[in-house]
Amino acid sequence: MNLPKPKKINAEKYVAGLSSFKKRTIKIKLSANESALGPSPRARKEFIKVSKNLNRYPDSEGFVLKKTLAKKFKLDPARIILGSGSDQIFELICKVFLKKNDEVVVPEFSFIIYRIYSKIFGAKIKYAKEKKFKISVDNILSKVNRRTKIVFLANPNNPTGTIVSKKELLRLRKKLRSNILLVIDDAYFEYVKDENYLPGMRLFSNSKNVIVTRTFSKIYGLAGLRVGWGYGPKNLIYALNKVKPPFNINRAALFAAAESIKDLKWLKKEINHVNKWSKIFFNNFKELGVETNFSYGNFLLINFNKIKKNSKKIFLELAKSGILVRKMDVYKIKNSLRITIGNDLENKKFISTLKKII
Repeated sequence: MNLPKPKKINAEKYVAGLSSFKKRTIKIKLSANESALGPSPRARKEFIKVSKNLNRYPDSEGFVLKKTLAKKFKLDPARIILGSGSDQIFELICKVFLKKNDEVVVPEFSFIIYRIYSKIFGAKIKYAKEKKFKISVDNILSKVNRRTKIVFLANPNNPTGTIVSKKELLRLRKKLRSNILLVIDDAYFEYVKDENYLPGMRLFSNSKNVIVTRTFSKIYGLAGLRVGWGYGPKNLIYALNKVKPPFNINRAALFAAAESIKDLKWLKKEINHVNKWSKIFFNNFKELGVETNFSYGNFLLINFNKIKKNSKKIFLELAKSGILVRKMDVYKIKNSLRITIGNDLENKKFISTLKKII
């Protein structure tokens, strides 16, 4: 009997940061770079209010959110695309721009979803070596050839937490062929305070060959609602919207996201919290002899080579204590873990537990 047979997909399955571990009770989750403080009170209130009308379809174009974004960031709403998380926008980009045997360049250690979607749509991945976990523009350019169609990079980078300067980003765009699409993931830009940095949205808002993405899953604390957005040239955004599913963001999520943008007081509270704990984490790791680098995101990457400890064993010991962090195996970063900054109690518990283990 002949049965339906799926086509061969030459891509690995995305492995998310765990929410549970071998039926153990996990009390503290520091594995997915989620917001430490959660959604703003205004977003929660709006979500509950709109949830009373869940029998109604959402606005397929998400006009209320586009209007709010355009006003907040001084953008053209016609050049905004909304996605079920920025992940969906990466998928749409790959669907529209890639065909079999095209090539995509990504930094050596970068968000794995870039390579997964690229492979699904037939492209080959070229990895640009990093220098001490920092993205190298020269190494990206060295991987570009006539088959290159897209360059993806996150700034700040996930999982390393490092940044590319505004000067280097501008140089990258200038050196790339004009028909190569540059995609900049601004997921963590709100956490950065550095005079040499500007988010992609500021640098390339008028570019004809750059798409910048952002998300509500990180600083806005709406990871469970899945809302992301992108900004780019009208013709490219039009092409993405042609293949975007209708009603891809639910009604409550649209309004909660729009309200969260307006809550500047809550946003500042989250930024101050992360800045404070980033320094505390950094200093504690230094005292323990655990290697790390200054991170511009809401997470830190740590390595155990210097103290001759095994990251897998430490991961297991933390999990046994009810604390989940992110293993770096899928990123091919050896003997390392990524730690999301949680709330005060979670952070204190993590530090005290790590000290006992080490």
